[in-house]
Amino acid sequence: MRFAIEQPKTFKMADLRPLLFTLLTLSVFTFAAAQPGKARELLHSVPGKPMAQDFELPDLDGNKLKLSDFKGHIVIVNFWATWCPPCREEIPSMQRAWTILKKKNVVMLAVHVGGNEDKVWSFLTDFEIDFPVLMDKSSKISRQWRVVGLPSTLIIDPQGRIALGAIGGRKWDDPSIIASIMKLAE
Repeated sequence: MRFAIEQPKTFKMADLRPLLFTLLTLSVFTFAAAQPGKARELLHSVPGKPMAQDFELPDLDGNKLKLSDFKGHIVIVNFWATWCPPCREEIPSMQRAWTILKKKNVVMLAVHVGGNEDKVWSFLTDFEIDFPVLMDKSSKISRQWRVVGLPSTLIIDPQGRIALGAIGGRKWDDPSIIASIMKLAE
C-alpha cells in the first residue's frame, strides 16, 4: 500500500497582499480607535492608497449606480445598516455634510448592508436624507471591500484610490473632517 504525501502549499506574495492590506488597515483603525478624544473622530489615511474596486448597486428607486460613474470626483462610500445605533446617530451629520460637499463636486454614497427597502425607506423618512442610498442586499460589496464593522466609511480620491477611512460613527459636518475630505481635491 502506498501513501501519497501531500506537499505543503506555498504562498506567493500576491496571495498574501489582501490579507496584509486588511491587517494593516485594521491595525491603523485599531490604533486610532484607542486614541483619546477628538483624534478618534477624525479620518485616517489608508496605507498605500489602494485602488477602489468598482461596484454596481441599485438605489432605492431601482436605478443602478456604478462607482466608476463618478471617476474624477471625491467619493464618500459609507457602509451602514438601519439596525446599527452608531449608523443611526451619524446620519443627520452626514446629511449636513452633504449639503456642504455636494456644492464642491463631492459624491456621497450610503451603502445599506443587507435588509430590505421598506425598512430603509422608513428609516430615511425620519431623517430627510437626499444623498444616494444604495442597496447591498447580499452584502457582496461590503465583503468585497472587507468592511469589518458598521458604520465604515472609505473616501476615494479623484484618481480612484482609497485615501481615507473611518470605522465607527463620526460627526461628518465637523470642519476638520470636511477639510480633510477637500484636501483630496488638491
